[in-house]
Amino acid sequence: MPVIECDVDAARKTLADAGVVISDGKTEYERWRARYEDAVAIAYDDKLVIQGSNPQRIEALLRDSGGHAYLYFDGGSRGNPGPAAIGWVIVTSDGIAAEGSERIGRATNNQAEYDALIAGLKTASEYGFDSVDVKGDSQLAVKQVTGAWKTNDPDLRERRVRARELLEGFDKWSLKHVPREVNERADKLVNEALDDG
Repeated sequence: MPVIECDVDAARKTLADAGVVISDGKTEYERWRARYEDAVAIAYDDKLVIQGSNPQRIEALLRDSGGHAYLYFDGGSRGNPGPAAIGWVIVTSDGIAAEGSERIGRATNNQAEYDALIAGLKTASEYGFDSVDVKGDSQLAVKQVTGAWKTNDPDLRERRVRARELLEGFDKWSLKHVPREVNERADKLVNEALDDG
């Protein structure tokens, strides 16, 4: 549950300008509440507490845009195809800015890797980062997206195009293959999502 220390009046204006629905607080301590997708921001005197399954969406609206981030992504399936999940982590010089994981149904390992990359890139874009260094332990996804390898599978080709579109939205980007141990947090998120299923 993220807590953002801020000027809550300025935060309210930012959210209202973004079209977020704002309502009165439910207790004498709450100044107001803002609901956006699967999350609710609750304003107190000098902070916001964000609850819900997808708090990073509200955080992204409130964060100063710009800056550089590192994105780590991983996807996996138990069976190929089989039950699959994705995980991603966005890191800045201040630490972990956002992370997420979810089960995505039945998919191949490669499909899950691409879906993790796309989900992480969408969030980094929503946060307004100018540049991103992306790292994943899927050599196939990295080599296909960077153009080093051809993409023959139609499903993966669609995902490659989407990933490239998202990458091109940044002023500067890189995409590199890293060993699994460098991608440990994203890998852990995938396995936790699969275990919770």
